Amino acid sequence: MFKRTRYHIAVFFAVIGPGFITAMVDNDAGGIFTYSQAGAKYGYLPLWTLLPITVLLVVTQEMCSRMGAVTGKGLSDLIREEYGLRTTFFMMAALVAANLTNVMANFAGVASSLELFGISRYITVPLAATAVWLLIVKGTYDRVEKIFLFATALYVCYIISGVMVKPDWKEAAIYSVRPVVMLDPGYITMLIGMVGTSVAPWMQFYLQAAVVEKGVSAKDYAESRIEVIVGCIAMSVIAFFIIVACAGAIHSVRPRDITDATDAALGLKPFGNAAYLLFSAGLFNASIFAACILPLSTSYTVCEGLGFESGVNRSFREAPIFYWLFTGLVAIGAGVILIPGIPLVKMILASQVINGILLPVVLIFMIMLVNKQRLMKKWVNSSFYNAVAWIAIIFLIGLTLALLVISIRDFMA
Repeated sequence: MFKRTRYHIAVFFAVIGPGFITAMVDNDAGGIFTYSQAGAKYGYLPLWTLLPITVLLVVTQEMCSRMGAVTGKGLSDLIREEYGLRTTFFMMAALVAANLTNVMANFAGVASSLELFGISRYITVPLAATAVWLLIVKGTYDRVEKIFLFATALYVCYIISGVMVKPDWKEAAIYSVRPVVMLDPGYITMLIGMVGTSVAPWMQFYLQAAVVEKGVSAKDYAESRIEVIVGCIAMSVIAFFIIVACAGAIHSVRPRDITDATDAALGLKPFGNAAYLLFSAGLFNASIFAACILPLSTSYTVCEGLGFESGVNRSFREAPIFYWLFTGLVAIGAGVILIPGIPLVKMILASQVINGILLPVVLIFMIMLVNKQRLMKKWVNSSFYNAVAWIAIIFLIGLTLALLVISIRDFMA
C-alpha cells in the first residue's frame, strides 16, 4: 500500500505543470481587474459564483487534458484531422485576433503595475518583452515549465494581502454559498464577466498542447487529472482572496467602480504598504506570466492546426513559423502599449466579442471529439459525464452570448 501511494505521488509530481499552469494563468491582468471590480463595487455578494465557475472549469479542462493524454495530439490538430483545414483556419484566425488583444492587455498590466513605483512603461515594457522572448526562444520545455510553476507560487501574494486587509470572514463565508441574484444590469454584467474571464478558448488549446509536449500518456492520466482539478481549485482560491481584499479595503469604505487593477492596489494602501506592495507584485507577476503563456498558446494552436512544426523543445530552425508567430505577437503586443492614446479598454472589449463568438464553437468541437470512440477508445465520456459536460457547455454558451451582446453594446457606445 505504501509503495503504491508513493508511486502515485511520484507520478503526480512528474506530470504536474500543464493543468496547474493553465488554470493559474487564467488570473491574468484582465481577470484580476474583473475580480477586483466585483469586490470593490459589490463586496462579498459575488463570491457564490466561484463554486459553479470551478465546476465549469474542471469539466472543460479535464476533457482537454484527457484528449491530449489519450491521443497524443493537440486540440487544433484533432480539429484539422477530423473536420478539415478550412474550419481550422477560420478558428485559428479568430483565436489569433482575440489573443493578440489579450497580450496587449497583459503588457499594459506590466506597465501599470510598475508605474505605481514611478518606473516608465518605456523602460519596463521593452525589458519585459525581451525577457519573455528570451525565455521561450532560448529555453527548453522543462526549464520553461519550472519557471512557470515558480510564477504560479507567487500568486500567494493575493492570499497574504487579502488576510492583511482583515475582511469580514463570516460575511465572506456566508456569501460563498448563498447565491445572490439582482436585476441590476451592472451586477449581471459583472457575473457574466467573472465566468467569461475564467473559461477562455486559448486555455483549451494550450492545455492539450502542453500535455502532449510534456509526454503525459493515458497510463499517467489519473495523476494528470488530479493536477488539473488542483489547478482549477487553486485558481478559484486566488480569485476568492482578490474579491475579499477589495471588498474589505474598498467596498467597506465606499462601494465604487475601479478603472483598472492598479486602482485596486491603491485601494489597499490605507491598510499598510505591505498589502499594497503584495497586491502590486501579484499584478506584475500575473501580467508577465500571461504575456508569456498567451502568445505561446497561440503559436502552439496555429502551428498544430495548420500542420507546422511546433514546440519549445525545437530550435528556431526546426520550427520557424512557431517562433516567428510567437515573436510577432510579443512585439506587437508590447509595441502597441507604447503608442500614446491607444484605446486599450475598447481593444479588451473587442477581444471579449471575438472570444464570445469562438468559445461555444470550441466547446462543441471538444465534446464531439472526446466522444469519438475511434480516437478515445475506452476514455470516451461516460453518460453521466456527458450530461454534466453538455449542461456546462449550454450554460457557458448562454452566458457567453449574453456577454457578447453586452460587449457589443459597450463597444459601440
